[in-house]
Amino acid sequence: MKKNLWIMLSLVSVALLLSGCTEFDQPISSKSEGFWNEYIVWPLVSFIKLFADMFEGNVANYAFAIIIVTIIIRLIILPLTIKQVKSSKKMQEIQPKLKELQAKYSSKDAVTQQKYQQEMMQLMQTSGVNPLAGCLPIFIQMPILIGFYHAISRMNATPAFELGSFLSVPLAEPSIVFAVIAGLIQYVVLMTGPAVDNPQMKIMMYIMPLMIVGFGIILPAALSLYWVVGNIISVLQNLAIYKPWNKNKPDATDKGAK
Repeated sequence: MKKNLWIMLSLVSVALLLSGCTEFDQPISSKSEGFWNEYIVWPLVSFIKLFADMFEGNVANYAFAIIIVTIIIRLIILPLTIKQVKSSKKMQEIQPKLKELQAKYSSKDAVTQQKYQQEMMQLMQTSGVNPLAGCLPIFIQMPILIGFYHAISRMNATPAFELGSFLSVPLAEPSIVFAVIAGLIQYVVLMTGPAVDNPQMKIMMYIMPLMIVGFGIILPAALSLYWVVGNIISVLQNLAIYKPWNKNKPDATDKGAK
């Protein structure tokens, strides 16, 4: 059942992504048709334009608008982020018990695995862990985040929108400086997040920032600015929620054991 759920969520994610990818470099307007354009991309474009008009006459008006809208979106999805973090922490707390169950039911026959699944679900219920709580917030956020990404890209392809510049960097053109800054802050996000023991996840800590830099080098600087602002907010969230300076400190139980 869990495998089928992940397959379904993956298909939904791909559908959402592809729904906008076909028009990625096309102009956007209120007359653009399709669910993705009418209910995701154009409302976000209108929102950015609203704040840009407040700074009309300033060459960085769209930069300020992108920063403001990014902050607003991150604040809106903050409750989902907190819920996801709480679920992840609970999962970490029951990991020792899950490992005990895996050792107890190490046999791969159907009967043993069925018992393992039953006891695992019972453990999660008694511990108040909801497996969906950790992944659903991510999929709820995806349409918003991908939509914002598409909104900026398509504004760049629309002559009616003059993105201007920020700190002397033209937002409509790629910027190596903004791309590198976005990648570095992405690395800080991962370093200040939860402790990672999985070797594959540790590899991703180095690959993801490089991917951000790679995309930033070929995409408009406005998107790199979006990544920079969003990642700065993520760092602040991690500092408040995970308190990374306590990662390597032994807890009270460890001291007692010693």
